[in-house]
Amino acid sequence: MNRLKVINRKQGPVTEQELLQACREEDRRAQKLLYDRYSPVMFGVCKRYMKTREDAEDVLVEAFFKVLTHLHQYKGEGSFEGWIRRIVVNEALMALRRRHNFSMTLEISNFDAPAPAKAVGRLAEQDILAFLDQLPTGYRTVFNLYVLEGYKHREIADMLGISINTSKSQLILARKRLQELLEQAGYPGIEGAAG
Repeated sequence: MNRLKVINRKQGPVTEQELLQACREEDRRAQKLLYDRYSPVMFGVCKRYMKTREDAEDVLVEAFFKVLTHLHQYKGEGSFEGWIRRIVVNEALMALRRRHNFSMTLEISNFDAPAPAKAVGRLAEQDILAFLDQLPTGYRTVFNLYVLEGYKHREIADMLGISINTSKSQLILARKRLQELLEQAGYPGIEGAAG
């Protein structure tokens, strides 16, 4: 039976497996459903890396094109959303690499880093994005990869073509700058920026 018919007749939500199979069969309605289901979360990921909404939208579209054209590579191992997230992050990094030379970023040594931060639970997502948008591209990218995505400095260095020490330096400087921004915004006594 054609997956499209299953999707059209099925009452209630379509299972992930049914949706993926229909997308593999190039069912346009299933592809739209997949996009509608996962794009809101992935757009949030894009906005963390890109400074403008338009750039984030471009990355999202390119990433979902790759998701749909490489869907056969997803073998059902691990979270499908996690698989999409890796594609979105990689697409964002490729867009940033086209615009920004990460090898030219500052590497510091013997710097007194602020203490790791406590999360500020009262900050809304938009406030956090606004603070991240104020960081230079290198700081923001390393911060996102390390703190929010959970990559190690060695992985970040490989992804961005920088040294491990540069990755560490960018994170230290990002935390320091975020601490300054939070204090300027009226959050005194915060001891660093997330992490």
